[in-house]
Amino acid sequence: MVQAYILIQTEVGKAAAVAAEISGIPGVTQAEDVTGPYDVIVRAEARNVDELGKLVVAQIQAVEGITRTLTCPIVHI
Repeated sequence: MVQAYILIQTEVGKAAAVAAEISGIPGVTQAEDVTGPYDVIVRAEARNVDELGKLVVAQIQAVEGITRTLTCPIVHI
């Protein structure tokens, strides 16, 4: 299982709607709108890195109002 944080920038005023829509996507375990350089932070999981990439590109980035994403896979050192 691969887990990651996905940091999302949105159009002005769209953070709450983006977080709400993303929270319903399978594989997303948490989606919160926040303040700072990013507008939404998502925690997601997938079976492997390829599946995580598909989740981000095909489903999360397709949500209207998103302008940029940064995916940060979780590592256990």
